[in-house]
Amino acid sequence: MLVTGGSGFIGSYCILDLLRGGHRVRTTVRAPGREATVRELLGAENAAELSFATADLTSDEGWPEAVAGCEYVLHVASPFPLGPPKHEDDLIVPAREGALRVLRAAREAGVRRVVLTSSFAAIGYGGRPRDRPFTEEDWTNPDGEGVSAYAKSKTLAERAAWDFVQSDGGGPELAVVNPVGVFGPVLGPDYSTSIQLIKRLIEGAMPGLPNVAFGIVDVRDVADLHVRAMTAPEAAGERFLAIAGTFMTVPEIAATLRERMGEDARKVPTRRLPDWLVRLVAVFDSSVKQITPELGKVKQASNEKAKRLLGWSPRTNEEAIVATGESLVRLGARG
Repeated sequence: MLVTGGSGFIGSYCILDLLRGGHRVRTTVRAPGREATVRELLGAENAAELSFATADLTSDEGWPEAVAGCEYVLHVASPFPLGPPKHEDDLIVPAREGALRVLRAAREAGVRRVVLTSSFAAIGYGGRPRDRPFTEEDWTNPDGEGVSAYAKSKTLAERAAWDFVQSDGGGPELAVVNPVGVFGPVLGPDYSTSIQLIKRLIEGAMPGLPNVAFGIVDVRDVADLHVRAMTAPEAAGERFLAIAGTFMTVPEIAATLRERMGEDARKVPTRRLPDWLVRLVAVFDSSVKQITPELGKVKQASNEKAKRLLGWSPRTNEEAIVATGESLVRLGARG
């Protein structure tokens, strides 16, 4: 089977899960030189069962070879930068066209099912405030107020994938996993965007705590959900929200680190930043500007479908947060 984006946070854990399950795995890297990095990241476990293909989301080259002989494809690779892009198409085009490239190659190779890694960003943004939890029936409005380029890219890419399989007829089955913020133990120093929040908190690199809430899920549970969605008959044609529990605010995440990590969390700030101050900083800092539409908003999302159909049982928010912090400390983050 093929896992795209094997050097990424979710992709690397998907590979580990599959190898531990006795599967032979091929993964894609953008350049041949990345193979050694991925092998070092994953360790020596079942190394003989892991092979590599070179392919990029922005080019057709390499994808037929990548999917050749594969029964399943986990399409995890997608751009997720720390800050906003210069132009939204810098995210939208590779996300959407990359998904279609993988699906076309999978169709030609006779792949049985593709599991696409989408995001809660394709579900919970651009609409009016609401009291009920978001479910897999909901979609982000890409033209809605405050929708980031990243959320738009995930929404349009997933929409394009569903349109492809529904119009093609002879293509592979599709299942989609929609994670919220992905945390958990990091394997190496190439941190994903979501992990940067915990790192900055532990290192005292944030002046205070904005009133912004995130859904949380452990990367190990996200990988487990991908593997379940890969083979379960019930998963064909379905989306699955990956969330552990309730959304948590940044002050609540900081409090969890301080309570559970002791001396290693001594630099985690306690001061809450008023919304007006965050908006003022956003005028000068584009990365802060990305979060201002979510200031003070309270959202919830349901994991009932994944639990009911696939028997998924995620770790708690607190387990995911603390596992993130402890792994960062092991890799050199210092409070």
